[in-house]
Amino acid sequence: MQQIKLEKAGPVLKPDGSPVAGYSTKGILQYNRRAIKAPPWRIKEWDFYQVSDGEKCLQFTLGHASYIGQLCVMLFNFKTGEKIASISKLVPLPFDSMHLPPSAEKDNIVDCSRGGMQMKFVTKGNVRTLFCRCGEFEANISLTRKNDNAIVINIPFDQSAKQFYYNHKINCMTAQGNVKCGDREYNFSPEDSFGLLDWGRGVWPFSNEWFWSNGTGTVDGEIFGFNLGCGFGNTSAATENMLFYKNAAHKLGKVSITHEADFMKPWRLTDEDERLDFTLTPMYDRTTRDKVLFIDNCCHQVFGLFNGSAVLDDGSRLVIENLPAFAEHAVNNW
Repeated sequence: MQQIKLEKAGPVLKPDGSPVAGYSTKGILQYNRRAIKAPPWRIKEWDFYQVSDGEKCLQFTLGHASYIGQLCVMLFNFKTGEKIASISKLVPLPFDSMHLPPSAEKDNIVDCSRGGMQMKFVTKGNVRTLFCRCGEFEANISLTRKNDNAIVINIPFDQSAKQFYYNHKINCMTAQGNVKCGDREYNFSPEDSFGLLDWGRGVWPFSNEWFWSNGTGTVDGEIFGFNLGCGFGNTSAATENMLFYKNAAHKLGKVSITHEADFMKPWRLTDEDERLDFTLTPMYDRTTRDKVLFIDNCCHQVFGLFNGSAVLDDGSRLVIENLPAFAEHAVNNW
């Protein structure tokens, strides 16, 4: 497929409210919430961070669908299946009151508190600090970027010209810090802990279904990462599929992510150009179901070990062996 690489700075949206479709490896487009030509209750914005060391996983979510928002933190061990902490606070009718930033890369501070829970994200240069406190739970994490590239897409939906998905995902961040939960403490070390940012803004159709897979680890002594997905809008101009290796980015076309009815059986991840061939052997299915009023969401985020191969732009083939990562299948009405 022929994808459109965005090279020039400019707005996310055209004057008529439709997106400037394409992809980039840097956040060169400017997001302006006031330029959106859709009802304010259809706007969705989120900042999602995930930190993992191949055994335990820490997730932070700050986001809203305009009519309802959420602060959420989760800590679990996907080798043993232990759910260590899960704290969530709902924010009724937040609209723009959460003040999520218009850029995923520029220096910014997001600080939000609800119901005795505080969550704070600070971006300064290549370092991000993540903080959360609620009762006996406290997390302090620092992420440092090791690859200057990301995958940024801006794509339409077929249902309406005014719907769009502007998404910025950053892989290959080393992580360090700790989490205190009551009298227990959990540490993350930069030698084996990696962070992910999923930063999204847009106007979505009410019902949608997607597949997403992401991971970072080491291959031949170098940091390697990947982001793969399908189902996120009309991808004729750009997919979100990218490999990251040795501070470079390698673009892929369309991918296929398949699984059986039993989510704990092996998954397959392949691409149309035969550059990608992954098998995910599941270890843990982190299933989330949210049903509030007319919101009805279900996501199976399956963690496990990835094995297979990936071909870089220069034709060299990387062998992937037992890389811990995840793939998910979500069906949402929101």
